[in-house]
Amino acid sequence: MRPDTNIIPIHDIKPLMEVPDNSLTFLIIALIIVVSIASGIIYLVYRHLKDGRGFNQRKKSYKALLNIDFSHPKKAAYEITYYGRIFSEDSQRLKEAYQNLLEYLERYKYKKEVDSIDDESMSYYKIYLEMVDV
Repeated sequence: MRPDTNIIPIHDIKPLMEVPDNSLTFLIIALIIVVSIASGIIYLVYRHLKDGRGFNQRKKSYKALLNIDFSHPKKAAYEITYYGRIFSEDSQRLKEAYQNLLEYLERYKYKKEVDSIDDESMSYYKIYLEMVDV
């Protein structure tokens, strides 16, 4: 027997098929999804921090108004003026109350030596604090 005669033709095995490569498309889609989610999270964090600053500033100013030390009247008058102006633009009523308070505090600001803050100025200060909404 010759070696050529032992070769039997195979009819059941098909040739190899070519498989399309879609990995680049899947990578691009995955990157778009990841970038979209990351930018959404960054936007939400930014918005949260931006909104939180204004509220915290008002809260911090109100706390500072409540904790003013009246043992140094000149410094107290300047602090009331500084922290009180933040709330003065809330309404017309608050603006008028702030202007009245400034008139009473003016005598404690621009002098070298000042007396302690009188009861009338303190009452205007307390009224202004009661009017403020935080």
